[in-house]
Amino acid sequence: MNRTRSHVRRTAVVAASGVAALVLAACGGSGDDTGSAGHGGHQATDSASAASSPASQGQHNAADVTFAKGMIPHHRQAVEMADLAPDRAQSAEVKKLAADIKEAQAPEIEKLSGWLTSWGEAVPAEDAMDHSVHGGMEGMEGMMSAEEMTALENASGKAFDTAFMEMMIKHHEGAVEMAKTERADGAHTPARKMAADIIASQSAEIEQMKKLLSKN
Repeated sequence: MNRTRSHVRRTAVVAASGVAALVLAACGGSGDDTGSAGHGGHQATDSASAASSPASQGQHNAADVTFAKGMIPHHRQAVEMADLAPDRAQSAEVKKLAADIKEAQAPEIEKLSGWLTSWGEAVPAEDAMDHSVHGGMEGMEGMMSAEEMTALENASGKAFDTAFMEMMIKHHEGAVEMAKTERADGAHTPARKMAADIIASQSAEIEQMKKLLSKN
């Protein structure tokens, strides 16, 4: 009887150990699952953050509106100046520079206009660049006066090259200042990115034009 009881006890202990092992394994599995769920939770949160990212990019403030409304006519004038180069410039480098300016700034005008429209803001009218109403733009950073634009139109050859670069340096410096203000005060992520691109590209073009002028 003692042997039988001892055997039963050993069997019970083994069985209990097995159950305990299963319970521990199950708990371990639950822990892992919880961990996975936890990671999944983080991933879900991250995904939610990522999903909300475009929405945050869509946020804008008064500085963004000022930047867009100012940069559109500013870019339009740069394109207008660049359009004069093919028929008037003597230097191939100036012609290439003018083409690059137009290629970069024309698409930016479209983006800026699209942002203003999406914000319910008015896009500056095309005729704002007309010389008859140009005076209203002269106070803007780096904008050419009607007289300066007329003088550029009437120039040709080396005289045009020099006038174009001197004016465009001033024009670019104004754009860079406007872009720096947007970088400091703006809230719209794409607009701030454009501002950074303007600072980089136009600063490089300023240096290029200064070097070309020093050769003349």
